[in-house]
Amino acid sequence: MFRKRRPWQEELAIIDRAMKAISGVMDAEEMVTVYWNHVGELIGVQDYVATSRRDVDPPKYVVTRSSRFTEFINPWTQRDRLPRLEGGLLGEIAYANAPVVMDDLPARLKPDDPGKFYLEGFESLIALPVYDRGEGINVTALLFQEGDRIDPAMVPMIHWQSGLFGRGTHNLVLRNQLTEALGALDRELQTVGEIQRSLLPARLPSIDGFDIATMYQTSARAGGDYYDFFPLGGGAWGLFIADVSGHGTPAAVLMAITHAIAHAQPGTHTPPAALLDYLNDTLTRSYTQNGTFVTAFYAVLDPKSQVLRLTDVALDVESEGVLGAAVRATAPYLESAVAERTVIDLKPFAANARKSIQAAIAEFRGAGDGVRVDASVADLRVVGIAFDATTLRIIAEADGAAKVSVTSLPK
Repeated sequence: MFRKRRPWQEELAIIDRAMKAISGVMDAEEMVTVYWNHVGELIGVQDYVATSRRDVDPPKYVVTRSSRFTEFINPWTQRDRLPRLEGGLLGEIAYANAPVVMDDLPARLKPDDPGKFYLEGFESLIALPVYDRGEGINVTALLFQEGDRIDPAMVPMIHWQSGLFGRGTHNLVLRNQLTEALGALDRELQTVGEIQRSLLPARLPSIDGFDIATMYQTSARAGGDYYDFFPLGGGAWGLFIADVSGHGTPAAVLMAITHAIAHAQPGTHTPPAALLDYLNDTLTRSYTQNGTFVTAFYAVLDPKSQVLRLTDVALDVESEGVLGAAVRATAPYLESAVAERTVIDLKPFAANARKSIQAAIAEFRGAGDGVRVDASVADLRVVGIAFDATTLRIIAEADGAAKVSVTSLPK
């Protein structure tokens, strides 16, 4: 005899309550409990048994839920406590890969059936699988005593709804696992960031005549940004700024390697080019073969003479045509010559910049390596001085003339 269905208005109200209750649930087991409590109210079924063959070898299966369990076992967190069976009617259902209807359960249930405890005393069952990639991994069987059945017209809709619900529950489990994994990763990145920051100077140096300030902010928990100060002989200080390509843990690791290399050989920090040559040779030989690179700026500050010696100079050529091509061809020679000889007088820079640059030009004026340069500065106007992550920029406007004679081009 079929149970009489509720009026559609009552069924709609039950389903609506279920959807509202589920919408705020983030725990998979709580969601299953809420859902089946409302389904039980909708169809009036109180007896059931559920199986799963996830993570078990055929023909075995796990009994995940049963109305005859005497204690609650969470199938998500206590799976090792669940009964593991093999064969019998529940085995047929677990591996059927399709809905199963049994109207003669007592006749089919053998005395030695491994699932007898869960099926004995019931007249019939309707087993509905939840598919994962086409396989009925989880199956829920609704159990009915003699003379008790639900309207068969409801079964297709229940199958549809339980299948969608099963996929939603599985996605919630995956979401929670991903959230936990991302949380663990974030905690690891936070630890990496803390270690990275511990490699930075604990306190800024006190340099007579100068105020020192720093600002450090990575784009993620950890990164490849790095600055440092090296005490040198005679009261001088080495000022170091570096940036490793990329972000996150890989950049932070290479930053730590750069720190270790920079501190490995005391006494190699002056003249400025010596440190960068040492760093470049070590990094390119062992650590940057995969395309990673480190951009670095290093200068030596002598507070007594108030002189800042730089390590790198880049020349921008704006001339076009034959003259521009000739100047660009000689730019590597000019950059090398200026880099080796450039010393910035800071007493103050604005008053002495013109004289200092003219002196630097005079030092490399003459013939050498196929290049002859004659230059003069008629007027020099300093616009500004600024640091960034890679360079000390001296911005100036100058009027003057330069004559470059090229007798041989670089090979």
